[in-house]
Amino acid sequence: MPVKNHLRSLAVPLVAGVMLTAAACGDDGDGGADDRPSALPAKSGAVALDGVCPETVTVQTSWLPNATSFGPLYALLGDSPEVDANRKRATAPLVADGKDTGISLELRAGGPAIGFSTTSAQMYTDEDIDLGVVGGFDEIVQLSATQPTTAVLALLEKDPTMIYWDPETYPEFETIEDVGKSDTTVLYFGGDTYMEYLTGTGILDRDQVDGSFDGSPARFVASGGKLASSGYAAEDPYMYEHEIDDWRKPIKGQLVYEAGYPIYGPSLVVRNERKDELAPCLEKLVPVIQQSQVDYLRDPDATIATIVDIAEQYKGGDVLTEGIATYGIGEMKKLGIAADDAEGKDATVGNFETPRVQEIIDIDKPIFDKQKKPVKDGLEPADVVTNEFLDPEIGHGG
Repeated sequence: MPVKNHLRSLAVPLVAGVMLTAAACGDDGDGGADDRPSALPAKSGAVALDGVCPETVTVQTSWLPNATSFGPLYALLGDSPEVDANRKRATAPLVADGKDTGISLELRAGGPAIGFSTTSAQMYTDEDIDLGVVGGFDEIVQLSATQPTTAVLALLEKDPTMIYWDPETYPEFETIEDVGKSDTTVLYFGGDTYMEYLTGTGILDRDQVDGSFDGSPARFVASGGKLASSGYAAEDPYMYEHEIDDWRKPIKGQLVYEAGYPIYGPSLVVRNERKDELAPCLEKLVPVIQQSQVDYLRDPDATIATIVDIAEQYKGGDVLTEGIATYGIGEMKKLGIAADDAEGKDATVGNFETPRVQEIIDIDKPIFDKQKKPVKDGLEPADVVTNEFLDPEIGHGG
């Protein structure tokens, strides 16, 4: 399927597979529809959401609990969340700046918890879901004609997907393009849209890519590093060096974003038909999440502990350790995966840049047309994103 599959499995040791999560992207910019600021000031304290939001705001995420993709949302859960391990849902009072907002937040796990359905499909199946987090922005483009959603906030600035290799085996590789100049096999999840971009532009050769990747490092390790593979920059380097017993040395890679695929990853979306209904709520809630994005990067430890605890209760097969999560925070800052001003243009966190969204549409539309999955006729950035609920004053630099 063209939507990113976030299944990750480890071998620690190699013969004993366990699994790990991943996720996706976002960026800066000036936005898809209009750019009106909300009434909530930056870094505000208590904000009352009762009366304008549902009593419980239900958010469908794209995977199991994950510190890279969903940290700012889990940071809004109050103390001692109620965890339904069977249905993989966590519910608590929605707390902003340590104060109860008057409503509750329910975070629902995706991926294996919903039969690997897309977030968009689940939102159209279950009308109790108010908002969703799509794992890859190309999902919004792909389903714009059949299950339309509008992104109201980018949770990450860049997609953390990368292609990696063994620097000892291939010391000459510095970029994905270098990999493409060789005959090195590249493993990836079949159907991932970014690979259609990489092969369609000739950065990688179609004959060298292998779409049978299942998330396990087993083939890469067994090859002695002679293969290259898709992975996640905020997680895989730590895992290979510190948690995969049969490897225990560095890997090297490059973000697919840096190879010219400017994709947004995890983004908060609303079904188009509910956007007007939820607008009063979104005007106050979205800035709360923006501030949570800023605060989470500054002080993630308590939230990481909560996410790891909930993930352990779910027993979903994914392994999320505090070591992986803490490393991920550092890499997100280092690589600009979760930081404002990624391209030196502005300081607002979570917003969308119209030219970048148009570029994504221009890249993805021919891919989906070829796959006989046409997007909405005349699709424009304003059809899939809006900055209208964001507070432009909230940013990491403030």
